[in-house]
Amino acid sequence: MASWLLGTSILLIHVLGIVSAIMALMSSRTSQGAVAWIISLLTFPYVALPAYWFFGRPRFYGYVSARGQRDTVLRRALVRYRANVLPYVAPSSNADIQAVEQLAMMPLTHGNKATLLIDGPATFESLFDGIDRADEYILVQFFIVRNDALGQRLQRHLQRAAQRGVRVYFLYDEVGSRKLSESYLRDLITEGVVVSAFRSSRGFKHRFQLNFRNHRKVMVIDGKEGWVGGFNVGVEYLGDNPRHGPWRDTHLKLEGPSVLGLQEAFWEDWHWATDEVISLQWQAEVLSTSDHHVVIVPSGPADRQDTASLLVQQVIQSAKQRLWVTSPYFVPDQGVQDALRLAAMRGVDVRVMIPERPDHLLVFLSAFSFLPDMLRAGVKIYRYLPGFLHQKVMLVDSDTATVGTVNLDNRSFRLNFEITAFIPSREFAVSVEAMLKNDFDKCRRVTMDEINQRPMWMKVVSRAAYLMAPVQ
Repeated sequence: MASWLLGTSILLIHVLGIVSAIMALMSSRTSQGAVAWIISLLTFPYVALPAYWFFGRPRFYGYVSARGQRDTVLRRALVRYRANVLPYVAPSSNADIQAVEQLAMMPLTHGNKATLLIDGPATFESLFDGIDRADEYILVQFFIVRNDALGQRLQRHLQRAAQRGVRVYFLYDEVGSRKLSESYLRDLITEGVVVSAFRSSRGFKHRFQLNFRNHRKVMVIDGKEGWVGGFNVGVEYLGDNPRHGPWRDTHLKLEGPSVLGLQEAFWEDWHWATDEVISLQWQAEVLSTSDHHVVIVPSGPADRQDTASLLVQQVIQSAKQRLWVTSPYFVPDQGVQDALRLAAMRGVDVRVMIPERPDHLLVFLSAFSFLPDMLRAGVKIYRYLPGFLHQKVMLVDSDTATVGTVNLDNRSFRLNFEITAFIPSREFAVSVEAMLKNDFDKCRRVTMDEINQRPMWMKVVSRAAYLMAPVQ
């Protein structure tokens, strides 16, 4: 009897492995990911089967997007508020901008002011000043929040805002902020802050959605001011962690109609987390002091297309003279790799800035497997020397830049909820150019000799790490 049960169990596991392999074949977003899962499921289903069911889902189900749904409470509210934005939509005959608008399902707006915030002190001073100015409500969303000196400063500012009658909504990712203590959250709730985790596995129906993350970092004040960029909340983001050293990052402050795009992304995330449709201010305000054009591009695993990857490819393909890219995690998919190489081949000054110090070993090792092809095509790779580089910025020619949360890796392209500000504005691009020139002066350029001199064991390990990239 025991042997019959054992044999039946083994047979069932292999049958489920075959069924799951077929599912991976039909649903994986990349051929590389499909091959990795199929080989694992067919050759060693005992380990691969539970891993696939917990981490291999290609899409995020159950998320309601006001932009992507036809008849929901969110959609009906969206239609009402979008009418307020129509006077500030900036029609464009530029096909590159139109493609971004279609990807974002959000319009290009004028009358905005985009301000670069370089490194931690400037960023958090701006964030905390914004919280202290709030009159009606504050929307706060971070991937990582730590209960350390910086996290406690954020907590105190939010508590004081709630005490003076401001509605405060605090959203954090359950995995990114898994070390955040219950006492920290309880102290916020006691003062009237409304707190929720973004749980990708919420409810029985979505119990296997464990490999998705909400990587967005957004703050909105009264629907008038908004912030987005690379910063989470922890002392390391101020450069106070000796493991990382000085922390190089970039955030962005927005004023004007584009803030409502940030607000809409938070609004949708909050709805997933709580089933609530919170009441917000949707009247756009235009600044007379500046006229930056902005498209807010939310992206994530609930999208019908790989929005983040397509956005990056579109930006690369639009470059005529210059493309400068910074990313802490650089393991782009094949489409982005090909676009970078082709841009360099057609004479574009393609520069990619990545950290010298690794933060994630697998990501660091993976890059060595495709860097030779990049270098041979003319792509210039730079490693930032003073500390850890965490900014996610792109500069195209002399008139377009992006700042956001998207890394150039599979997780950002297909597994994370992300958000990017696309800014086709010459004035703003000039400020980004100055910032990046200063950063490149602190880098060393990677050479082909350096890549070729790697020992064989490192080449093998690098290739294996790269093959794992689609399932990370």
